[in-house]
Amino acid sequence: MKSNNLTAWDRVNLARDSSRPTALDYINNIFDFFIELHGDRCFKDDKSIVCGLASINGKNFTVVAEQKGRNTKENIERNFGMPNPEAYRKSLRFMKQAEKFKRPIITFIDTKGAYPGIGAEERGQGEAIAKNLMEMSSLKTPIIAIVIGEGSSGGALAIGVGDKILMLENSIYSVLSPEGYASILWKDSSKAKEAAEVMKLTADDLYSFGIIDEVLKEPKGGANANVKEMSNTIKQKILEYADELSKLDIDELLNKRYEKYRKM
Repeated sequence: MKSNNLTAWDRVNLARDSSRPTALDYINNIFDFFIELHGDRCFKDDKSIVCGLASINGKNFTVVAEQKGRNTKENIERNFGMPNPEAYRKSLRFMKQAEKFKRPIITFIDTKGAYPGIGAEERGQGEAIAKNLMEMSSLKTPIIAIVIGEGSSGGALAIGVGDKILMLENSIYSVLSPEGYASILWKDSSKAKEAAEVMKLTADDLYSFGIIDEVLKEPKGGANANVKEMSNTIKQKILEYADELSKLDIDELLNKRYEKYRKM
């Protein structure tokens, strides 16, 4: 079921819009309180991923969120929302802590991809992403992943192994960017618009394939038109799915997670 008549390329542009709410915008509106935690205890604190403890109505959560900036200064601070390996190691550190204290994990996905710099590769970018995928697949606590904007490449997948995967109506989720797809297949990045149409990266497409569990309708004019309304929608879904998943015993939770990804 198509949520409206926008094309895939329209969705790409909306997902990338600099006025679109960031993870921290949602965190500040959804949770009653949020305490940010820092560092991977190996290298440094990478601010492209924000981690912390939060609660809604007395229910505690661990939050892992990819964070973009809105201006040059913020983007430099957040590395343009492209995580280094230390960001993924930080996120895994706090996800393991969530498992220990039996807190559900909420992840907010919004990145054009993991940072491709030489330093990131030298520090084990591929290994950090792969380890997150492996560890998340067997974490003994519920995981709810929410794609709020641009979810591209392993940079998005590294925090996307959820028992429930939700996408905002105008977000995208794919193995790489349309520009990357066009460059690899057609040797021409200018064909990104055509690539977006064949990649099936919209929320409607992914829901129809059974890859995501629900499409969250955005307010009229998009999420940036009414952040509070969008936040309330996400909040209700977090509470709904957290309650549903918490009723499963751990073995059943892990079996359902295993079967979910075996089907993909």
